[in-house]
Amino acid sequence: MKIALFGYGKMGKVIEKIAKNRGHKIIYRIDENSINYDLKKVDVAIDFSTPKAAFSNINMALENSIPIISGTTGWLDNYNNAVKLCNEKNGAFLYASNFSLGVNIFFEINRQLAKIMSNHPEYVIKMKEIHHIEKIDAPSGTAITLAESIIKETDYQKWSLNKDFKENEISIEVQRLSDKTGTHEVIYKSDIDEIKIKHAAVNREGFGLGAVIAAEWLIGKKGVFSMKDVLNING
Repeated sequence: MKIALFGYGKMGKVIEKIAKNRGHKIIYRIDENSINYDLKKVDVAIDFSTPKAAFSNINMALENSIPIISGTTGWLDNYNNAVKLCNEKNGAFLYASNFSLGVNIFFEINRQLAKIMSNHPEYVIKMKEIHHIEKIDAPSGTAITLAESIIKETDYQKWSLNKDFKENEISIEVQRLSDKTGTHEVIYKSDIDEIKIKHAAVNREGFGLGAVIAAEWLIGKKGVFSMKDVLNING
């Protein structure tokens, strides 16, 4: 598999290492200063760039009939435009707020728990997330995905950032620390007890492995997909 990497920061370097170990080739390492590259020479593109650049990268790949996966967060105001373009071009596009296999299993556990707890309004839901200080967006895309899944299954109507409790609103507490890769907690608290689910990443390897597996899976397919499709998780 010949790969173009959009973004060559920490995640880009992790993906490169894992892709090479799995027998793939990195043809391009593309950042904002890159010129003279031909996407038609690659089999798939992987985007871990910046919120500002992500949609342009996705657009470029789809215009060149190159399957693309994106793990960049903070650009989702343009997500529907990416879906529209993918369908118009009969292309292949996969977005995930988090490519970790463990996190995507955690997403499904979160959805199932929210469905069960929807019948127990005596529990107040709140969330916590911790990331490294270089993380640009807050809350993280992973936290937003968790919150939106809860909202779909319960009477909660929206999420808020670092705010005190409000009825029908999920408060997401955000911390940025120098040595954290990523931790997410969903907490159900009542007057008598507390239920908590938590995912804590040990390093970035899990995110990189999931991204490469998703790219391998996407080759030869047409349409708009998520990690649920890659992992065959039926929601």
